[in-house]
Amino acid sequence: MNIKKLIAGISLASLLVLGGCSNKKANSTASVKHVGVLQVVQHPSLDKAYQGFKEGLKEGGYTEGKNLKIDYQNAQNSQDNLKSMSEKLVNEKSDLILGIATPAAQSIASATQDIPTVVTAVTDLKAAKLVNSNKKPGRNITGTTDMVSIDKQISLLLSIVPKAKTIGVMYNAGEANSKIQADLAIAALKKAGIKVLVKTANTTNDVQQVTETLAEKVQGIYVPTDNTFASAASIIGKVVKEKKIPLVAGSTDQIKTGGLASIGIDYEELGKQTGKMAAKILDGKAKPAEMPVEKANQLKLVVNKEMAKALDINPHSIKAPK
Repeated sequence: MNIKKLIAGISLASLLVLGGCSNKKANSTASVKHVGVLQVVQHPSLDKAYQGFKEGLKEGGYTEGKNLKIDYQNAQNSQDNLKSMSEKLVNEKSDLILGIATPAAQSIASATQDIPTVVTAVTDLKAAKLVNSNKKPGRNITGTTDMVSIDKQISLLLSIVPKAKTIGVMYNAGEANSKIQADLAIAALKKAGIKVLVKTANTTNDVQQVTETLAEKVQGIYVPTDNTFASAASIIGKVVKEKKIPLVAGSTDQIKTGGLASIGIDYEELGKQTGKMAAKILDGKAKPAEMPVEKANQLKLVVNKEMAKALDINPHSIKAPK
């Protein structure tokens, strides 16, 4: 009898231990947050936004491989990919989804009205119909805007080419965020008494021809934060360098390979802001509907010194407008 009781006791203890391990494993699995990421296309600004997002999450207590699992999807500028990838992230029942750039954000918004979503590198969330208002989104979406003062960027360009009579503006008319910025730039140029020539390209294949055509007729070019043109920044850079045309872009990252100067956003820092917002949502401390859309904490002037030298411009003469 004593032996039977001993065996029974050992068996019960073993079951309790195994049960405890099982529960611990289940709790561990439950504590891992699943975050889906949809990026519209690969180029430096958006890549940095994603990197910054992970840094922001880490600062907020979520580290990939520990308590965070990320499913990263890149649509490579394909509408079909955006749709299928959005659906995939929704069907996986992500705890939160990140949309990088306006087309990705809009695709996610079409796929779910329930899963908490943050977006970044979006110019105007309200105009893109992602939120009810920037102060109080009112839906399952919030995030950060990459809108900067277009007036300052145009002032920067005109300070570089003060005698310009005609300025070119080029962008992808199919990108809602680009059109908003282009319209503001055109208005600012006309207000300054400058003639404006506008050229658009729907794909990166058209960018070189558009740039070459415009460079023959203008004294300066402005490009907003446009994903199509940013993806072809190096091509643009070769053309404007050869034609000796100063180009100011909305994205500071585009300046490194495709332009002369910009006063704009550090996309890695913007992504980090977004990551910190996401961490609060994952913690249950905030809801997207009640989180105001945030702007970049700081702007910076970036000058491509090599390009300035090629254009016979003193890089130190380029100053940020007040």
